[in-house]
Amino acid sequence: MRVLYSALYYSLLPLLVLRMLWRSRLAPAYRRRLPERFGWFPARRDIDLPAIWVHAVSVGEVLAAGPLVEALLRDYPQYRIVLTTTTPTGSERVRALFGDRVFHVYAPWDLPGAVRRFLRRTRPRLLLIMETELWPNMVYCSRAAGCRVVLANARLSARSARGYARVPGLTRQLLQGLDVLACQSSTDGERFLTLGLPATALVLTGNIKFDLALDDDLRTRAASLQRVLAAGGRPIVVAASTHAGEEELVLAAYREVRDAVGDCLLVLVPRHPERFDAVFLLCQQRGWQVWRRSANTDPMPGDDILLADTMGELLLLLGTATVAVFGGSLVARGGHNALEAAAWGVPIVTGPDMENFAEIGGRLRGAGAMVQLEDPARLGSCLLELLADPERRQRMGAAGVQVVARNRGASARLLALVAQQLRALE
Repeated sequence: MRVLYSALYYSLLPLLVLRMLWRSRLAPAYRRRLPERFGWFPARRDIDLPAIWVHAVSVGEVLAAGPLVEALLRDYPQYRIVLTTTTPTGSERVRALFGDRVFHVYAPWDLPGAVRRFLRRTRPRLLLIMETELWPNMVYCSRAAGCRVVLANARLSARSARGYARVPGLTRQLLQGLDVLACQSSTDGERFLTLGLPATALVLTGNIKFDLALDDDLRTRAASLQRVLAAGGRPIVVAASTHAGEEELVLAAYREVRDAVGDCLLVLVPRHPERFDAVFLLCQQRGWQVWRRSANTDPMPGDDILLADTMGELLLLLGTATVAVFGGSLVARGGHNALEAAAWGVPIVTGPDMENFAEIGGRLRGAGAMVQLEDPARLGSCLLELLADPERRQRMGAAGVQVVARNRGASARLLALVAQQLRALE
């Protein structure tokens, strides 16, 4: 099955390259460093040192893996950390968080030749794949090179499970190539077992995203920014990680809020940087005065919307929020991680689609920290209810903080598994 899969991948390669070039019209970074996608890059200077390879697809996975990578750098100085991503935004986060403390390139496309070239240039002994970024040749070639493979912080939605089930032979072969699957929840674990994961490979560790820490510097910067944004005591609604089709819904809801309560600031954070200009124009067309975060100036009197057109600041901006709305849920995109707001004690509102974060959403909703709307059209009325009820907001925020605190510890359990796997290589 893997051979057929590889042949199909090779046949589609020209379309994949064209797609990258097409995306680069709006995001030029997609056409840069293309050789890395084929495993062509200068080998590590310290090639004699063994490596631990951490693969994190994009920004969310990089942020989730951040504390884990810091622990690996601290605990395993005899290993070089190789950290790969798939997207330019993920690459930017790696460089911002770790600089030259890790060896960073794009992950190779899942072609046998590209993966083998990557392995020869990095020589990993352990591969940690974050969440569900499973690729047959990545797993097979890594194992063939003597590298142990761990799927870390694994999750699998019902929708994704149905997709894997359409290719049962390939999926079973892929899952049987894992040494350990460290799973977020028993529900996710059952889905992996149904698809062919050996029961001996399954370990329930919990979700490392609950181990989010807000350091003193971040808290100080958030408090300072909040004083600027909340001038005159106005509330702040942060719409986080919005997708195409969601900004229209958010702006309609914001209109309802402004008509009813007067002054209020909307902080709008589009998910993808190539959409920043389009969202800016949309806000202007709707009659709003927009301040772009990238301008690096204080807001002007009368500014209605702060467009967060910078990278890596979502956690900071959520620390200023009165209420947070999470995108990816108002349209059918599976939602996004709302724990970043919960950690700040900020009340959370989402739309109906939170399939990709069902466990997190269920815990927050069950504790009363999150409102999940059945109809996105109700967003405006929901925001008005919350803004009019400070006691309810306080209860929701406190519940969110408790949810985060009660579920910490997955990172420590995952690090114990890493130590176990490295001992097995001795």
